[in-house]
Amino acid sequence: MQRIASDQVAETTVSAVPLPNDEIKGRIIGRQGRNIRAFENATGIDVIVDDSPETIILSGFDPVRREVARVAMNKLITDGRIHPGRIEKVVEMAQEEVERDIIEAGERAVLEVGVPGLHPELVKLIGRLKYRTSYGQNQYQHALECAHIAGILAAELGADVRLAKTGALLHDIGKAVDHQMEGPHAAIGAELAKRYGVSQPVVDIIAAHHQETETDSLEAIIVSIADAISGSRPGARRESLESYVKRITALEEVANSFKGVAESFAIQAGREIRILVKPEEVDDYAAITLAKDIARKVEETLEYPGQIKVTVIRETRAVDYAK
Repeated sequence: MQRIASDQVAETTVSAVPLPNDEIKGRIIGRQGRNIRAFENATGIDVIVDDSPETIILSGFDPVRREVARVAMNKLITDGRIHPGRIEKVVEMAQEEVERDIIEAGERAVLEVGVPGLHPELVKLIGRLKYRTSYGQNQYQHALECAHIAGILAAELGADVRLAKTGALLHDIGKAVDHQMEGPHAAIGAELAKRYGVSQPVVDIIAAHHQETETDSLEAIIVSIADAISGSRPGARRESLESYVKRITALEEVANSFKGVAESFAIQAGREIRILVKPEEVDDYAAITLAKDIARKVEETLEYPGQIKVTVIRETRAVDYAK
């Protein structure tokens, strides 16, 4: 594991931009706030100018947009000319620069893993992961780690090394666009891979890496294991065991609060909750309604990454005795 371990990166939705002095804050804001409004409109990122000495904060959930805003703000501060017309031009330049950086990062990853021939759009999606983190783990580094681990495991088990490496490198590409598309990142990633001409075995690996779809492929199992190793190794993620257990417990408590629930089990690291109901209290139609009600309450009361699948199971037993 130490051969390919990378540094921990903090997950955040803000970027701090250092200033040469506090006087420039006034120029960033502009007369009656026109400069700061122009910058926010051009980038889609909130600019927070507060009492922090020689620093301004850029806030937004889209990591690529936030990086564009950071690059643009640094260019404006260095240049010194800050007005609405100039802001629009500099933001366009920053977008082009970040786009080039994304493509270069994707090409580096493909070269390092040794899986050439991928569609340029997939290469770009891999590069976008450079600005995406999950529980503090950088997803670009995570994809590279998974590819290397999957390659080692596949070689030792006699599986298809290239297939395992390709599936592992692409397994989380859904996270590059999961704020733009509905659904779990595994399903999004599989759909994108299929759209850009990736072979069906790789598509199946991406779709199945969280066991959300059935698979009998050895390479898919290897990628799932590589994903788990990379995500659970010491120092990989910031979420503590205590907060993880609290989240799982809270999920089960929400399900157990409903009438007719016998037992509930959070599985798939909290990505799914399975509820066993009392068949004498909950009929088949009520089970459908119960699943919807529990899903709605989870949405309203809990904070969690991605989405949670709610499965209600009603068992009917017929018992008789031959005497």
